[in-house]
Amino acid sequence: MLLERAELPPLDAVSHLCGLQAQEPQEPFTGLWSRLRGFQPDAFSDLLTGRQVVRTHLMRRTVHLVTAADVLSWRARHNAMLRQRVLGVYRRELAGVDLDELAAAGREVLADGEPRSMAQLARAVADRWPEPGTRPLGEMLVAGVLPMVQLPPRGVWRQKAGVRNALVSSWLGREIDPLPTEDGSDPVGQELVRRYLAAYGPAASADVRAWSGLAGLPGAVAALRGELVTFRDERGRELLDLPDAPRPDPETPAPVRFLPAFDNAILGYDDRTRIIDDTDRGLSVAGARVVLVDGRVAATWDVETGTGTGTDSGKGTKKTEESLDTVVVTPLRALSRSERAEVAEEGEQLAVFLSDGESARVRVGREV
Repeated sequence: MLLERAELPPLDAVSHLCGLQAQEPQEPFTGLWSRLRGFQPDAFSDLLTGRQVVRTHLMRRTVHLVTAADVLSWRARHNAMLRQRVLGVYRRELAGVDLDELAAAGREVLADGEPRSMAQLARAVADRWPEPGTRPLGEMLVAGVLPMVQLPPRGVWRQKAGVRNALVSSWLGREIDPLPTEDGSDPVGQELVRRYLAAYGPAASADVRAWSGLAGLPGAVAALRGELVTFRDERGRELLDLPDAPRPDPETPAPVRFLPAFDNAILGYDDRTRIIDDTDRGLSVAGARVVLVDGRVAATWDVETGTGTGTDSGKGTKKTEESLDTVVVTPLRALSRSERAEVAEEGEQLAVFLSDGESARVRVGREV
């Protein structure tokens, strides 16, 4: 949805994209604005408050916005990875903790239906496990052993709120789907691969692994091979794709697009050179917002708040000093005159979106 904005409801877009990385709560709104025609942020907020989209730890143990249907279907397949990723940080602190007992204790605390912060939940069980400290206990509870969601108003358009956690079962009214009986074909893994390729293919199996954080997908890929098509990239790696997926001609011009921090169009690959130069790869994990020019990262962007001349609606223009947001673009390479003009034009539209129509200010700097 980066070659042309789609006429698609936001819920369908989140589903198609397999979720949006969302540890920065406001960033997904820009990701959807760049992909959807006529995107209305308040309508998307309604999906969060209406429990159709949730904030939860899932792929790569990062916070994602995913549909309620997907968290119910996918969470069990991620359980082992989520535990191991928390242990990768706190293995020494949690060495004496039985994780199944910790999960049961956490469920007991949450049985009253009250949402809690991570610290509150950890303190509620810390008398039983005093040695690890509240941070390791809390991380394992909210991101590892319990399927949990972060409740609104966190993640709602233009609202700031702390994290309040609740069980998926409490918020959505049903438990997550259990994993099917294991026969080696990994049906949930197959669905993840299909959905990933529909959004991000052609891609190598290593790209699927990098996006999901799941190492054990060979069985799923093997089971799907009969329904996939294969290609070779410039390095000779095998790329997989769905047979009816769009594969535009390489010479297709791609419009300028502003992406938010941690967008999966960049982070969702092991080989990110398809979209970002190796010299700039660090930007993708540092939370930089980037600008695509002809389909590749060519600049970063941010929002700067300052003062300027405002307009008194209905009374004509008058000189007033007020806070105005400016989208500031910092090129990573030299931009041609036409590229700078296209970046400025799209930046103006982004400024209008982010300021609810109060500002159309953009500044395109020189190459760093």
